[in-house]
Amino acid sequence: MNAIAARRPSLIDLGIARVEEALGALGDPHRRLPPVLHVAGTNGKGSTIAYMKAMLEAAGARTHVFTSPHLVRYNERIVLAGEMISDAALADVMTRVDAAVGQDALTFFETITCAAFLAFAETPADYLLLEVGLGGRLDATNVIDAPLASVITPIALDHQQFLGADLASIAREKAGIFKRGAPAVIGPQTPEAMTALEACAGAAGAKPFVHGSDWTVFAEQGRLVYQDHDGLSDLAAPRLLGAHQIMNAGLAVAALKASSRGLSDEVLSAGVVNAHWPARLQRLTQGPLVTAAGNGAEIWLDGGHNPHAARAVAAAFSDLEERSGARLVLVAGLQANKDAKGYFAAFEGLASKVFAVAAAHKAAAPAVDIAEAARAARLNATTSPSVADAIAAARSENAEPLRVLICGSLYLAGEVLAENS
Repeated sequence: MNAIAARRPSLIDLGIARVEEALGALGDPHRRLPPVLHVAGTNGKGSTIAYMKAMLEAAGARTHVFTSPHLVRYNERIVLAGEMISDAALADVMTRVDAAVGQDALTFFETITCAAFLAFAETPADYLLLEVGLGGRLDATNVIDAPLASVITPIALDHQQFLGADLASIAREKAGIFKRGAPAVIGPQTPEAMTALEACAGAAGAKPFVHGSDWTVFAEQGRLVYQDHDGLSDLAAPRLLGAHQIMNAGLAVAALKASSRGLSDEVLSAGVVNAHWPARLQRLTQGPLVTAAGNGAEIWLDGGHNPHAARAVAAAFSDLEERSGARLVLVAGLQANKDAKGYFAAFEGLASKVFAVAAAHKAAAPAVDIAEAARAARLNATTSPSVADAIAAARSENAEPLRVLICGSLYLAGEVLAENS
């Protein structure tokens, strides 16, 4: 897989014409899929899919899942009927795509998307949860003519060079997955994004199912309460940390209800509780990093990489600080094209120090640039050669038990999970 990924064009080249041609050469596997829930948005896509997967599986359904990027292994991107694709099966479908269209005819993401559709079409399942790679309208996954539902998670500024400079433009690109007659399930949005999404749903002939007007969700007395025109569901609270997970879980419930899946509250609760999504406010409980941090230390991992995601994470840690009083230290590594200053602004007054590191990825920002951005956001920051070195330095500087958040990049999160295993 590393060899295949390395030889593909690494640039992002949006458009679906190449994918449609390749799928035609492969016998149109995208037309032989189980019912599809197609998910786009800026933040919360993976968590929303994790909740839907857990809910459907609690009902006994077999579920395919396509997500990106992977954290440790390419295989993570393709889940077949509940199980991560094997090395042999992944190599087989990737090789068949090469044989059908030629080497280097597609970008890597286009290739693995076509390979995933092959695997999904040839493995029985009841549903496919399909995550958009970038945007929506021109994304390689946007070849599904009649999804069970199109789902939009919260939209924020990210990838502006591809999607547009403002929220309305980005929302219109995401709304490109709306299809005539299918529910357009829309999560919480800014007014600017919501206006654009509702207009696009109308133009596409989709059936809007909108947070705030058609459905809502909130936390109450340690429970998750979901409500729509059909009534109220009193559900268990998510185990995934953060108030934003209430919204992600609620959006998952809304998508399944809009799709007329008819799941009981007992099944929905089981899904909310059992959902798992690594590197999203994940607490590491074992491994060399945890050992090095010392007794009583907390090591957390989050791959969010834009200001909107940072604000959600900061709110979760603010709640933790109120309960325990422990101060937060960041070990941060971001990609060079991200708004690092905007990301760090969410932690002003909350993080006592930032240790900037560079992920082992060609698009990673240098540690000195990350530290400079943190200082521009009025945080105390320095550089460190590695995550392990940063944790060691933080431990030496703090007499009290550590609370460390390793953050800023899914690529960095993947490295940490691999090294800490």
